[in-house]
Amino acid sequence: MRIVQLLKTGVLVLLGHGTIQAAEGQPPASPITPEQYIEQWKGVAVSKMKEHGIPASITLAQGLLESRNGNSDLVREGNNHFGIKCTPDWTGGKMYHDDDKKDDCFRKYKKAEDSFEDHSKFLLRPRYAGLFELKPTDYKGWARGLKKAGYATDPKYPDKLISLIERYELDKLDRGVDVKYAKKPSATTSTSTKPSGRKPKDSGDVVTIGGAREVERLDGRVKFVHAKAGDTYRSIADEMELPRGIVAKWNESAPDQKLEEGQVVYLQCKRNKLKDPGVHTVQEGETLWGISQRYAVKVSKLAEYNGIGIAEPLKPGRKILLVKPKR
Repeated sequence: MRIVQLLKTGVLVLLGHGTIQAAEGQPPASPITPEQYIEQWKGVAVSKMKEHGIPASITLAQGLLESRNGNSDLVREGNNHFGIKCTPDWTGGKMYHDDDKKDDCFRKYKKAEDSFEDHSKFLLRPRYAGLFELKPTDYKGWARGLKKAGYATDPKYPDKLISLIERYELDKLDRGVDVKYAKKPSATTSTSTKPSGRKPKDSGDVVTIGGAREVERLDGRVKFVHAKAGDTYRSIADEMELPRGIVAKWNESAPDQKLEEGQVVYLQCKRNKLKDPGVHTVQEGETLWGISQRYAVKVSKLAEYNGIGIAEPLKPGRKILLVKPKR
């Protein structure tokens, strides 16, 4: 008999015949829903997209599919979200489960973030090189390319990924737009949308203002909110009880500009540079302002660092410096 810890929901006892029951004194564990899984891991997926170029939608869809929304034995026992098996060069932890053959060897990780990083590195192998020639927003091309490159044997694998991406609108993440899912209000949760007049705190990563809007931080520093349907910079300024033109100024935009739902809106001045040296590779259709919003670096500084005009068209593949170049 062995004990398996199921995330944060309680302890389960795995009996000799494979029957799972709640340990004495522990409530039965509730399965993780797709929405909960996405909410928990979307930040990691976006971070890996920025670092390695793999669409966040693809990473999350694969995680949902391979881990059964984070409920699989591989996740519970070894933080393995993508079903990646051991290879001859693997020197990390190992665990064994029946799969293509009895007692197949799977990689075991100390924490879930290591699984996401290993998944990215796995896709950086030469056999998947063709995928990186696709647009980062071409999730259908990526899904079909993974199957073609041999990631999965299931002929319906691409369709399953595409279905998950479209059902949960994960492709928004590839375009820098957040995804949120409605939560059922509890008896103790206020449903008021009237702002309380509180200003965002200077500590913590998330602050809820009047139950209506969450204030988050990019890299733990720059405060921002996500736009709702019909929002403008001016309406957000009014809600936050800020001077009408200041939010638009912080975002280097016009006060009455209509915002896309889920769009990032900064609530303080953007940075002059990244804390760590960085370079962004331009994708099809990107603008300097869009890159500025993605990293919270002033568009005027990006123009200065790269010797280009603020409105100058950018060619895909161009490298954009996010810090001042060394002379």
